[in-house]
Amino acid sequence: MAPGEDAPLPRAPSPDAVRSISRSDDAPDEPGTVVWHRDDLRIADNPALAAAAADADRILPLFVFDPGFYDERGAACDARIEFLHDCLRDLDRQYRDVGGAGLTYGHGDPLDVLARFVDAGWEVVASATASGRYGRRRDERARERLGVRFVAGDGLVRDADRPREDWSDRVESWFAADPFDWDPRSVAVERVETGVDPDRVSDAYGVAPTKTRVPTGGRGPAKDRLRAFAERIAEYPGSISSPVDAREGTSGLSAYLRFGCLSVREVHRHVDERAPDGRGKSMYVSRLFWNRHYTQKLLDWPGWLDRAVNPVYEGFNGDRHDPDLVAAWKRGETGFPMVDASMRCLRETGWLNFRMRALCASFYFHILQQPWRIGADHFYEHLIDGDPAINYTRWQSQCGLVGRPGLRLYDPRKQVRDQDPDGEFVGRWVPELDPLPAAHLDAPEKTPLAVQREVGIEIGEAYPYPVVDYEAAREEFRERYGAVHGAAAARLGDEEIARRASLSGGVGAARSIAADHGEPAEPNGDDADATSQTGLDEFG
Repeated sequence: MAPGEDAPLPRAPSPDAVRSISRSDDAPDEPGTVVWHRDDLRIADNPALAAAAADADRILPLFVFDPGFYDERGAACDARIEFLHDCLRDLDRQYRDVGGAGLTYGHGDPLDVLARFVDAGWEVVASATASGRYGRRRDERARERLGVRFVAGDGLVRDADRPREDWSDRVESWFAADPFDWDPRSVAVERVETGVDPDRVSDAYGVAPTKTRVPTGGRGPAKDRLRAFAERIAEYPGSISSPVDAREGTSGLSAYLRFGCLSVREVHRHVDERAPDGRGKSMYVSRLFWNRHYTQKLLDWPGWLDRAVNPVYEGFNGDRHDPDLVAAWKRGETGFPMVDASMRCLRETGWLNFRMRALCASFYFHILQQPWRIGADHFYEHLIDGDPAINYTRWQSQCGLVGRPGLRLYDPRKQVRDQDPDGEFVGRWVPELDPLPAAHLDAPEKTPLAVQREVGIEIGEAYPYPVVDYEAAREEFRERYGAVHGAAAARLGDEEIARRASLSGGVGAARSIAADHGEPAEPNGDDADATSQTGLDEFG
């Protein structure tokens, strides 16, 4: 939706406002450097900010509200937008706390906003980031038209021709390196009043979050979570798979890392230096390497967002698209309680632990046999920590669109028995089943009629029968997938396909790192339930 007439939002800042701050008595010919913040909403360990402060006497931190982001609301739920706004308010406070004037808010096409500063003599610097096609084209135009300087400092390889055999060593070195630093006393932090701020943007675009249990964004809450998690990290291995235990047992940092309230390196250093040694620490550290690995994948090939990484699987399940099945999955009304509870939890809270994300993706693609992009987009819309680099690469991997390893099939009934034996999670999110004894929650449709009458439930009325025959659908998918799997495996012999799939260097290095930190290999075949711990249980 566009800004409403009752709360007009100007394209900002105005040229006059930029000109007014572009000259000072001390430096009449050198306005300074704009630090363009995007997903790096912090002033510590920030490569762009450190570079600007090293080269200029005046800096102006800027965030631009892009109308395209707010007009296309299907790409992000209002709760994620409000979390972003929390992070921006916190970033403004961070600058003020070190004696600066605060954060400048722009509104409009980012290139138009930046051009006003460039025309007035400002330089612009930004942290390089991995993004999809829109962000990549925007940054290319900013570099070519405006001379924006992008500073790499995230540990990723940006030389497309560089071999990846040393990828793990590079990431190890980056984690161990000193953070990017700057001295607030050596530079003036300027600000332009624009008439735009997060509250006005929320009002103008009608941002009205409805999700519950959404954390407050910003660096302060992120640091509190990190400190608390490091103290209880020993509990981490036993908490990550259960949807009940994972909410408190994981770090809860995924959304904060998504918006850069903390850098991945800051988290690594804190855990490495302050968390007690043990399996919990080693497992969590491996997750940070996987975070870098998935981000590297998107940087290497933005097609992860909308094309099957292995072209043999392009369009797989497309001819079976059934809007009714997709709608039942989205609503959490499939007749499979663990899937339904997970989907309702996602819609209500914007968060789900990795095991349940993997279960829902597997069920959607392998059992309902629906097109993967629709499911991945739904997750991305609702996740507070929605990170394209993790969401879409994990969806493709979970669906089996790479070609190896084999299928990752999760049995939703087994997941009830293994991860929610007392029915706490199912009862919370599928309350119509709460009266049913836990022993029947893996397959409610098989509950004896006498038991249904005793507890006052009629399966098929209060709760739906399964929308598909699980065993039949599983075997049908196996046959369909197996019929093309040989061709898909052969395509991995193509150097370009193998590179985008990270079957040399990237994924090999990440698997090696995971093994070094006590991780099992990624699952093959049917037994995904037993071993799938290489995904980022709280990073997405």
